[in-house]
Amino acid sequence: MHGTDLIRDRPTAGSPRFAPQLLYRAATLYYVQDATQAEVADRLGTSRATVSRLLSEARRLGIVKIEVIEPVEDDIAELSALAARALGLTAVHLATGGPAATALAPAVAGALTGAGLGRGDVLIVSSGRTVFEVAQGDLPELPGVQVTPMVGGQDDPNAWYQTNEITRMVAAKIKGAPTFLYAPALPGPELHERLVEDPSIRRVIEMWEKAKCALLGIGAPPAARDSIPAFVPIDVVAPAAGDVCNHFFDRAGDDVPFPGGDRLIATGLDLLRRIPASIAVAVGTIKVPGIVAGARAGYFNQLVTDVPTAKALIAAVPA
Repeated sequence: MHGTDLIRDRPTAGSPRFAPQLLYRAATLYYVQDATQAEVADRLGTSRATVSRLLSEARRLGIVKIEVIEPVEDDIAELSALAARALGLTAVHLATGGPAATALAPAVAGALTGAGLGRGDVLIVSSGRTVFEVAQGDLPELPGVQVTPMVGGQDDPNAWYQTNEITRMVAAKIKGAPTFLYAPALPGPELHERLVEDPSIRRVIEMWEKAKCALLGIGAPPAARDSIPAFVPIDVVAPAAGDVCNHFFDRAGDDVPFPGGDRLIATGLDLLRRIPASIAVAVGTIKVPGIVAGARAGYFNQLVTDVPTAKALIAAVPA
């Protein structure tokens, strides 16, 4: 097709200047196949100016119909209340700054402020990519609050598995006092016996027992993850809905044990149920089963998430 073939011979008054099939082809390339006007012009052997006229004519004749829908703003307070009620939580804090985990930081800041932490109180933090990214955002100043990991470190190059680093970051943000845990998440049998008797480890375990607040991530189902601790046998924990501090649980919230799991240097699931303000941070529909199961089991009593995940959670829980 050449440019001279684009225009009909002697169009009558009121009749289309271009052949309908040509208008349809140009509109399909531009609106359906996402071609640029320059690419459409190249395909049709004409100029961009002519393509612009083709698209305008296609709209005028109704070959292309464009609908502009005014966005309906979500009622964040109502959505938060609905999600909290569906999950049986004391509060759901919603982030509205975008999908990135760092956008959760303002909502996490609100949750931490509401926890009423004062000088000498203990805040424990978990590992996980979401917690790691939140720790890089703006958090409230909580001078004198003690911060310590709730799980040992892992032999993994990813920074979000290094709980001492996350602890340091959180403590620096809130102007708190960090206490580090110098132990692997899953030591061997002999090392485990020595570690649990070590004074520095005992000090951290005692801090867990009197923690007033926990900030923890919810892991996605193991089968859907791109990384998992090397000491966790994926075939054993594959049925899990998620995990907290390497404690895997199924859709009913029941423990999914794995060999050696009894040696974990981490806060136990029963302890999480006793912490006054246990704040989970998690986003993404892939984490919905784990969030629902963890909430029902009482592993956390508050949740920080985004609007799409909150809607998915509400839809996932029967009314």
